[in-house]
Amino acid sequence: MRLRIDGTLDGLDRAAREHLRTRRPADQADLAERVAAIVARVRSEGDPALLEYARTLDGAELERLDVPREAWRAAADRLDTGARRALERATGNLERFHRALIPPDVRAEPEPGVALERRSVPVRRVGVYAPGGRAAYPSSVLMGVVPARAVGVSEVIVCSPPGKDGRVSDAVLAAAWIGGADRLFAVGGAGAIAALAYGTETIPTVDVVVGPGNRWVNEAKKQVAGEVRIDSPAGPSELLVLADGNAEPTVVARELVAQAEHDPDAAVVLVTPDAALLEGVRTALRAEVARAERKEVVEASLAAHGALLRADGLRAATEFANEYAAEHLLLLVDEPGPTLAALRTAGTVFVGAHSSVAFGDYLTGANHVLPTGGRAHAFSGLSSEHFLRSFTVQHVSAAAAERMAADTGALADLEGLPGHAYAARAAGGLA
Repeated sequence: MRLRIDGTLDGLDRAAREHLRTRRPADQADLAERVAAIVARVRSEGDPALLEYARTLDGAELERLDVPREAWRAAADRLDTGARRALERATGNLERFHRALIPPDVRAEPEPGVALERRSVPVRRVGVYAPGGRAAYPSSVLMGVVPARAVGVSEVIVCSPPGKDGRVSDAVLAAAWIGGADRLFAVGGAGAIAALAYGTETIPTVDVVVGPGNRWVNEAKKQVAGEVRIDSPAGPSELLVLADGNAEPTVVARELVAQAEHDPDAAVVLVTPDAALLEGVRTALRAEVARAERKEVVEASLAAHGALLRADGLRAATEFANEYAAEHLLLLVDEPGPTLAALRTAGTVFVGAHSSVAFGDYLTGANHVLPTGGRAHAFSGLSSEHFLRSFTVQHVSAAAAERMAADTGALADLEGLPGHAYAARAAGGLA
């Protein structure tokens, strides 16, 4: 077992700190240019471009892009009882939590006679990207579809790449059926994002595009972000464990391995002030890696982005956690309250040994589409608010208009807008 970094925070050189800070895959130098070409072609050619990309990139010969709803239902019916029950339970928890997150309308009166309201309404149409490739993720379908449905979005569309047989994964189809999607297309990669943003003969334009994906998908989301709203350019999975000396090494090790098995580009890190815990985790990690079913993926992840770090105290460990801005942060300390209060940057935080990150990945009702690569400094995880837009309603009484007319006119004069000044003074009875 080889780790990318194993040492103390104070002893890290500039290159190691930069690697921890960025922790992003080494994208091809021309990735942005190649994605831009795909986006432009889909925008100009529509369905024919998507069908050709399915053939050349996915190895699939498609007669049509849309997948009939009967196929979704059949896929759901083929699920074993346990899998269907789990998807339905996850759907229920997601719906309950994301309904609770809908912000209430706000009404305020900055001064007498001036009444302002802020109202939130659902967007018209949402596109949910469901990854394919190494694995299909029905849970990611639910994470996008169910919150959109919970806030009242009129139409929810899913795009997922076809396999070489031209079929979208049964697991994805079943999740779309159970989660309540409206339409599903066998389209993947950057082309799917372009189709959702600009529309084609078959795929309608959406207002919001959400869902995780590979570097091509994420680059495409960034390129169309001026046309549609996106959640965040979420990349490979990340876990930072912040622990004190009372944490159980086997708990830490199994959580690190669980996230590392996602992808060779996944990043997993332990930071602790306790040297004995570090040694215990090294030993436990070797055992967990040795028995991991996805051992090759786990070993590649640890070698590329794995780190065991000793901090000079819990405060320094917490400061590092805020700098690192992990997608998932697992807090294993005896008194979590003060540390939790000091944390400012993470996609989501799990508290205590029983709060396995896997529960949040699937079943708690929180969303697993989260910012990665340090983007938690600026972005939040996918939530109800991504599917809502807000606007204000303004009421001004006659008395308030009279009181505001002079000052509004003065500001308009200052900016050289005489028409504004006249309109305000007239509304207030001063002109």
